[in-house]
Amino acid sequence: MPITIFDGIVIAVVLFSALLAMVRGFSREILSIASWGGSVAAAYYLYPVLLPYARNYTDDDKIAIAGSAGVVFLVSLIVISFITSRIADFIIDSRIGALDRTLGFLFGAARGILLLVVAVAFWNWLVDVKTQPEWVTQAKSKPFLDGLVGKLEAVLPDDIEPQIRARILGKPQEPAAAQAPAEDVPATNQPATNN
Repeated sequence: MPITIFDGIVIAVVLFSALLAMVRGFSREILSIASWGGSVAAAYYLYPVLLPYARNYTDDDKIAIAGSAGVVFLVSLIVISFITSRIADFIIDSRIGALDRTLGFLFGAARGILLLVVAVAFWNWLVDVKTQPEWVTQAKSKPFLDGLVGKLEAVLPDDIEPQIRARILGKPQEPAAAQAPAEDVPATNQPATNN
């Protein structure tokens, strides 16, 4: 089985992610994730503070909430990122800088693989195996990624696939067989009450 374009993409994504994380350092990568998480939390809990001011500019509550949350998120992200970047610079310039870069490389490789697993999971859900191009199905890395997709799906809820398909493709979810609508039952079983 020769190496295909898909294998080249896999290698490129993993190497790019690993090298980027190595240059940035493990601490910066982790603190970056913490910055985004902290900013999301700040936007969620603090947007009501700005909401009265946003309502002065629009009558639509959804736009006011989105604007308030967006402003809080951006300000929080700038402030937290500034603080975490100073911490990361201190760590990477210290004696453990080499260890930080090595751990960053490993973290980046793992992140690249995780991104590919998620991408392959979506690919498998959206494209039937019979219609997938040969450069994907014949790739040496595809069975490995498919195995990781199986492990990922094992920890997800059972009904996640129909929900994702419905959101992406815009198709309504089909009711489960056990939850068939009551109106589907033939009306002949009901006694006649009108005279």
